[in-house]
Amino acid sequence: MRVRSEDLTSGDEMSQQDSVSQWCAAGEQGDAGRAARCLAPDVELISPLTEQFRFVGREQVSELLNAAFTVIDNIKFHTRVGDGETQAVFYRAQVGQQVLEEAQLLRLDSTGLIREITLFLRPLPALTGLMSTLGPALARQQDRPGLARFLAASTAPLHALTRLGEHHGVPLAAPTAATPDTT
Repeated sequence: MRVRSEDLTSGDEMSQQDSVSQWCAAGEQGDAGRAARCLAPDVELISPLTEQFRFVGREQVSELLNAAFTVIDNIKFHTRVGDGETQAVFYRAQVGQQVLEEAQLLRLDSTGLIREITLFLRPLPALTGLMSTLGPALARQQDRPGLARFLAASTAPLHALTRLGEHHGVPLAAPTAATPDTT
């Protein structure tokens, strides 16, 4: 689903409501247009995937949300903490078959709209799964099919290695897997 320009109009009507609750509801519904109405015009999104750039402005963040809602399924928010201008929300979802949990640090402006979003994601295979699907989805959305193929091909090995490690290496270090040292 693409966000239409009319969905990016002023969030003034949102300022009188609880934008964080509306943000969570929009995320659970995969509704990028509704989520965009919770954002300040100069919102900034700090990604867990890169330090190279940030998404700045309602239009860029909305474009990212459109792509994210095509690859992240079954979002269910379960915890909200904070008050006033700084809040954090947490949800569980899926990227393909991988369960993920995301924490979002939200900073609100004086009107109650979200002005900054910092994302944190776990476990590592979910993060690399998101990286291997979100970048290509965003590039396809921007009508850049060559870039989409490049991003998919360049991130697939990292995702494969983290899945392999998660399923075969990490269990060997689990506390229940420890064996007594016989030396």
